[in-house]
Amino acid sequence: MDIKESIKSLPQGPGVYLMKDKQGRVIYVGKAANIKKRVLSYFSRPQPSYKNEVLLRQLYDISTITTASEHEAFLLESRLIKQLRPHYNISLKDDKSFPFIKITRQDYPGIFIGRKKPNEDVEYFGPYTNAKLLRLALKSIRKVFKFCNCYKFPKKECLNFHLGLCSAPCTGRISRRDYIKNIQDFKHFLKRGSLSLTGILEKRMQHYARLKKFEEALKLREKIKALGLLSEQSSSGDWDAIGLDRPPYRIEAFDVSNILGNEAVGSMVTFIGGKPCKNDYRRFRIKIVKNIDDYKMLGEILHRRYNRVIEESLDKPDLIVIDGGRGHLNVASGELRYLGLDIPIIAIAKDQELIYTVTRELPLKLDRHSGVLQLIQQLRDEAHRFAINYHKLLRKKKVFQRDG
Repeated sequence: MDIKESIKSLPQGPGVYLMKDKQGRVIYVGKAANIKKRVLSYFSRPQPSYKNEVLLRQLYDISTITTASEHEAFLLESRLIKQLRPHYNISLKDDKSFPFIKITRQDYPGIFIGRKKPNEDVEYFGPYTNAKLLRLALKSIRKVFKFCNCYKFPKKECLNFHLGLCSAPCTGRISRRDYIKNIQDFKHFLKRGSLSLTGILEKRMQHYARLKKFEEALKLREKIKALGLLSEQSSSGDWDAIGLDRPPYRIEAFDVSNILGNEAVGSMVTFIGGKPCKNDYRRFRIKIVKNIDDYKMLGEILHRRYNRVIEESLDKPDLIVIDGGRGHLNVASGELRYLGLDIPIIAIAKDQELIYTVTRELPLKLDRHSGVLQLIQQLRDEAHRFAINYHKLLRKKKVFQRDG
């Protein structure tokens, strides 16, 4: 069969892909934010390893399983590798060094991330190849299931309860019956995903409604709503209006700060899964542009950032956000074209909170309650704060140097 021809019909959302040989055996399982784009990459450039070259020579067919989010794709990939043991997924052949999700067998089970240990009385899920992504996924999931991660119960509710991350079984805020049911739902999520769990919860909610147990039904409705947010689906269609076919997972935002041209700096902040990832924040001292020119300064930091991304093969963002209007967007998108990068990019202007895109002549005015707009505003404000703080730091250092 023409494998390249069959790729044309692959889905473009998140999920996993299973590569099979001529006998129908699964020889490799992979995850992707965009299945079609990821699989095409195997054929559009020289392969980075001999293993991939051999894999492609044996490849005969590809099947896929779509998921509601990239988090679910990550969890499903690990489960399938553990179950199928594909020949070319060598990273999980020896799972001793990889992290697991561990659920204790106590009266009130706790949920943790850790390595396998001998004679440990826990239930294991995994292993997972990426500890950082596992922690990020579990952090998001915890907002829905509100599980405990205390080895020993405290005497009063801990901070996690007040942050909405734990249901506080330690002080009886939730009954053991309801807590155990919550843990069982979490296990179902790990095994089947949020879409399957949502169907079960909806039936349970309808059952409570028929019994006129409206408080229980309301709790389930809130959990279903949270699962919908977790699956990163935008019902408003605002991402499509911006020009994206799915919510962006990694977003990088930029701002420039200078006062009368003195100590001009730039900033970049990174959000992953809708949350700040401060380890990936970057600061820039303007080195080339000497005049007071925000456009050229922005162009300088964009060029330096993404030239480095290319040279060091760093992760590219799913979206770039610029603090500014049409002029700033034109400069930034021009730098990306010069570098040969095709990354979605938008600008947000402070005055009326208008969104400028490359494909639309007129700016977008999103509803002020839009979750998409609020996320973009949060990115813009964080980039501005980070730039201002760096600018103040450099000015303070200059004062001290002059005084000395």
